[in-house]
Amino acid sequence: MNLEQLVNDLSEQPNKTVALAAAADKGVIEAVRKAIMMQLASFILYGDQHELKRMLAEEGLNESPFLQIVHVESEQEASRMAVKAVSNGEADVLMKGMVSTSVILKEVLNKEYGLRKGKVLSHVAAFDIEGYERLIFVTDSGMNIEPDLTQKVEIVKNAVSIARSIGIELPKVVPLAAVEVVNPAMQATLDASALTQMNKRGQISDCLIDGPLALDNAISEKAAEQKGIHSEVAGKADILLVPSIEVGNALYKSLVYFAHAKVGGVIAGAKAPIVLTSRADSSESKVYSIALAVSSAK
Repeated sequence: MNLEQLVNDLSEQPNKTVALAAAADKGVIEAVRKAIMMQLASFILYGDQHELKRMLAEEGLNESPFLQIVHVESEQEASRMAVKAVSNGEADVLMKGMVSTSVILKEVLNKEYGLRKGKVLSHVAAFDIEGYERLIFVTDSGMNIEPDLTQKVEIVKNAVSIARSIGIELPKVVPLAAVEVVNPAMQATLDASALTQMNKRGQISDCLIDGPLALDNAISEKAAEQKGIHSEVAGKADILLVPSIEVGNALYKSLVYFAHAKVGGVIAGAKAPIVLTSRADSSESKVYSIALAVSSAK
């Protein structure tokens, strides 16, 4: 499975609807056009009606049956209405446009109409890397700064749910560390060992966990073999759990800028998937993020 295959598979599935808050942005509208052309989803666009109509016309989308415009005066109102649309079942996916992350997350976490479900929201990124026959998921590179063991359990569960939604029935999870042995001075190794034991005892299900492992032993069977590491997971990881946001951020950007990997990301752990792309993301990346979110939507 790669990201192109995911897009192709979704084009044959029943259409889902994306509620897009503050949609009046050239890059976002370009991604919307591509997603509609690929038959990934329909969209409800929240924002300034006149500006949206102008941008849609430039993209040749002024008459699309897969689009609905809802005029709002502010990014706060756009975020609130988009969240409510997902909450009441009008849409299946929430997507951020030209609105700050803090503003839209405030609406997501609203106790009255928000989308909070589990204990932890976390970012899950799927990377399509040249030379690898499988997608590599990285979590969490964008939400949780330095998660403790309890939070890591939820982050793993969120990532596993996303991986399973695209057909990986039993994802292999590696909690990353700098070494392959438990070192009391290195919290990442202690947490990795605990997660591995919790998985063996059924406390974390629907996946296989093995750690601590360094990155090379997580993704390369040859490297694992050279170090004498033998397990069902070593060298075959689907999901890389990073110990902190700094590690996740560096790994994410290294894969994009050094390895030129294709990527799609989604926020998991809410009642519905959330697409939080940035202006720096390409329209291709935004499309892959939409695809990943649509795939994981109930």
